[in-house]
Amino acid sequence: MTAYREPDFHDRVAAASTARAKSLARLKEKPAADPTINAERLARAAARDAAIAEKSRLALAEREAKKAARLERATPAAETAKPSELPEAERKAARDARYAARKARRS
Repeated sequence: MTAYREPDFHDRVAAASTARAKSLARLKEKPAADPTINAERLARAAARDAAIAEKSRLALAEREAKKAARLERATPAAETAKPSELPEAERKAARDARYAARKARRS
């Protein structure tokens, strides 16, 4: 029975080169990727991105429309007039309406 011998530097280099050669041979044996599969995957990704962009655009438009409708409901007719032309009570009412609209936007 032979005794165990610690591998020296040359043995390790030889083992590494044979392992590298084996892995390269295994890599070369693999078939190339099918280009139609890659094109289909890219087309699906592009369609998905377009759908997400459309949804976000529609959601933004809906939010803007709701915001405009909410502001339109909260804006009294007196607010459109110049403050100096309004009597004291109407100026206070307009100020309170602006405050209420601001508070509604925050919540």
